[in-house]
Amino acid sequence: MTRTVAVIGASTDRRKFGNKAVRAHLAAGYTVYPVNPQALEVESLPAYASLSDVPAGPLDRVTVYVPPAIGRTILPAIAARAPAEVWFNPGADDPGVLAEARRWGLNVIVGCSIVALGFSPQQFPDE
Repeated sequence: MTRTVAVIGASTDRRKFGNKAVRAHLAAGYTVYPVNPQALEVESLPAYASLSDVPAGPLDRVTVYVPPAIGRTILPAIAARAPAEVWFNPGADDPGVLAEARRWGLNVIVGCSIVALGFSPQQFPDE
C-alpha cells in the first residue's frame, strides 16, 4: 500500500524546503498532498488550501514547513486527520508548538523529514 503525506507549507518555489519536501516524498514513493492556500498546484500536483481539503483518508505522515505562529493554528486540523506521525521541520519546531501538539495527542517528530527519507535537500535542484 502506498504511504501518504500532507506537506503543510508546500511551495511552488523550488528553492524552498516546502517544495523540496514534496519532491523528496514523491521520490520515496509517497502519495503527496501539498497544502498551500496560495497555490493551485505544486510540482504538477493539485494543492489544497487546508489540511481539511485533502481528500485522502488517514494520513501516514504530515510534515510541517510553516512558521510557528501558523503551525499553532493548524494543530486542531492536524489532530482531526489523526496522522501516524507529524514532522516539525527546522523553523517549525518551536517548543511551545511542540508541547501543544503533544497535548493534542499527536506523534510529534522533530527533524528534517527530507533527511529522514534518506535524501539531502541539496539533491533537489533549485531550478
